[in-house]
Amino acid sequence: MATHQGRRRHAAFAGGLAIVALCLGFVASPATAAPPPPVDYVALGDSYTAGTGAGGLYRDAVCWQSEPGYVDVVAASGRVDLLSNLACHGALLSFDPLNPSPFYNGAPTVVEQIFSGQADLQKAELVSITAGAIDAGSLLALQACASPDTATCAGTVAGIRANLGSVTTALAGTYGLIRAAAPNATIAVMGYPRLFDPSQGDLVIPGVTVVPVANQVMANSAVDDLNKAIAAAVQLSGKNVVFVDVTKRFGGHAVNSADPWIVLVPVPVAPFDRLPDANFHPNVAGHQAYASALISAVKPAQLAKQ
Repeated sequence: MATHQGRRRHAAFAGGLAIVALCLGFVASPATAAPPPPVDYVALGDSYTAGTGAGGLYRDAVCWQSEPGYVDVVAASGRVDLLSNLACHGALLSFDPLNPSPFYNGAPTVVEQIFSGQADLQKAELVSITAGAIDAGSLLALQACASPDTATCAGTVAGIRANLGSVTTALAGTYGLIRAAAPNATIAVMGYPRLFDPSQGDLVIPGVTVVPVANQVMANSAVDDLNKAIAAAVQLSGKNVVFVDVTKRFGGHAVNSADPWIVLVPVPVAPFDRLPDANFHPNVAGHQAYASALISAVKPAQLAKQ
């Protein structure tokens, strides 16, 4: 009985303290952590970061971009403050006028993007980039392998593999330039997805061509090798440079799947010299997948706490 009365007295005393606290305004509401501020974000690179395949297309001087690309999706998440997207359709890593690349189309190279964006990069806490595919010879591979010609596809893929060592070196140098320009940033290096699903059989593009399974396998292997070269360059670059692999995320969503996340339109809507070709680029769903991969890999909220 004494114990029961003691508990009642303790409860009454605690209730009295609560009333006093309320009167004095000392009771705190349940703590709710303020959301972290958005991190400053800059995007660099080629057509994948420029948004090609996403839909709306516009041109600023010599730079083609489309929206809503993955950069726009990330910006709309509220987790980043997009300072600038400097990426351009067709951008090479760099351009040597004494040894010009046959793939140079006048678009600002990644090196030019870095120099033009130094003010924003200096403030950046996050930088994302896709680059290296054109330098490695992806345009040649698509031309050779998206055809019935298996021998030419095999020879082209072999040539790309032979060139990947120099691509790794060039990429590592590029990441070094970004680190120097953006010393406070995490650099997210995005990989490329496999384009075909060979399990679907030969790909028939109405009125154009047939892409045999053998060519699909070789094209996918070329993408895998390119991603390995990119990952090797990231390893050479050290701290605050991370590789974001999208291969598994795009599984089941190749151009010849039932639910493609990659564009393949048989007849181009305009000549290539007038309008960038969106084929073999992520569509809207593909760009959303890229955005999810980036946010999952770098976790902007954690960057904001650093």
